[in-house]
Amino acid sequence: MDQPEGAPRPADFPKSAPRPAEIPKGTRRPIDVTAFIDGQPVGRAQIRLLVLCAAVLFTDGFDTQAIGYVAPELVRAWAVSRGALGPVFSAGLVGLMLGALVFGPLADRIGRKRIVVASTAAFGLGTLATAFAPDLTTLLALRFLTGLGLGGAMPNAIALTSEFSPHRRRATMVMTMFCGFSIGAALGGLIAAAVMPVFGWRAVFVIGGAVPLMLVPVLVRSLPESVRFLAASGRADAQAAAILRRTFPAAGLAPEARFTVHEPALHGLPVAHLFSHGRARTTVLLWVVFFMSLLDLYFLSNWLPTVLNDLGASVPVAAVVGSLLQVGGVAGTVTLGRLIDRFSFGALALTYLVAAGAVAAIGASAHAVVPAALAIFGAGFCIVGGQIASNALAAAAYPTAIRATGIGWALGIGRVGSIVGPLVGGALLALHWATGDLFLVAAVPALCAALAALALSRGRPAPQAHPAAATGR
Repeated sequence: MDQPEGAPRPADFPKSAPRPAEIPKGTRRPIDVTAFIDGQPVGRAQIRLLVLCAAVLFTDGFDTQAIGYVAPELVRAWAVSRGALGPVFSAGLVGLMLGALVFGPLADRIGRKRIVVASTAAFGLGTLATAFAPDLTTLLALRFLTGLGLGGAMPNAIALTSEFSPHRRRATMVMTMFCGFSIGAALGGLIAAAVMPVFGWRAVFVIGGAVPLMLVPVLVRSLPESVRFLAASGRADAQAAAILRRTFPAAGLAPEARFTVHEPALHGLPVAHLFSHGRARTTVLLWVVFFMSLLDLYFLSNWLPTVLNDLGASVPVAAVVGSLLQVGGVAGTVTLGRLIDRFSFGALALTYLVAAGAVAAIGASAHAVVPAALAIFGAGFCIVGGQIASNALAAAAYPTAIRATGIGWALGIGRVGSIVGPLVGGALLALHWATGDLFLVAAVPALCAALAALALSRGRPAPQAHPAAATGR
């Protein structure tokens, strides 16, 4: 009977890593790739893959957030209102949404690596072209096209890292990898602050486009395809064996080894399987978490520099203080990884509850730089850290055949929230809401995410597949 793969729980993770599984040469029995990887220590090849995926998300984060950091300068250079940039912010996020919705399921058909490489090339070209935009209409179109590539890269980098990680360290490794996004987004603020006064806002996009394009040949040469995807396809044993021998040289895999994943085959439309066999409740609650979390994250990341500038901070100072949202996210990710591995959605619910208080505190302290900076750091710690934890937990909630689809659609639904967030912020600013009221409203989505995560933590453990069904006997 086809059963869902459950979200990670404390009992799922052994207290210590088992010894490397040794597979005798010449064996003809198919090797369960999932069990094999779970039995291996984390080695250099997995760290190298993690770094490559982190580099993709580093450039993704830089290019996603760059528009928010240059927004105050754009308002001055083009003599437009702040609200006029709301559609530009949202156009990029619509592209991100469609990219996640389309390229997640496509990767479950053709592979993770191809989509990661193609998406990185696409958003690199789009960001570079943005540097030469002559007006708002062109800028809007370019941000949409760039968003398609940005949206396709993220779910597949998550899926790749997850599928090369042992279960006991999966959330930690995915969250560590995802630090690349937060670091890239934070560095975008620092680079914008340093570059714009000298070279203007266009230079930020030149940098943001050139770096991912230089990364593409490195990915083509060095990024492996997911062995779980290859095993699930049943058509690439030789390629899977070569990848696993390079990744785990001490395991003694034979060249003629055959591989399998003990998960039921899922045929038909991948998205439909997100709601079949007991997955509907988990899917809907995950979507609520992603929607509310990304609504808050993009509300803050897009409008913080502008709000701070309105309150009297210079453009460089506003960019630096605003970047503390992502710096806090890196700290939160590093701190929360092991807690998420151990306590799963319970830790996530507490994280978002604290986030609600931190967001409200930004509004209460926005006129004083130091308290505002601390509140922004705390909000980033919890919201960015919580969102990255949600990515890791979503990867664990679905089997290999629909993992990229599950992550992609959760991110895609979340992107609807990320579109709504900047629009709501722009509308409230246009209505001249007080800063305290603005951030009090922004605390509500974080509270909703906490409640959804709490509901997920109280769900029953997903039943395991019957051995006979898993093996096809």
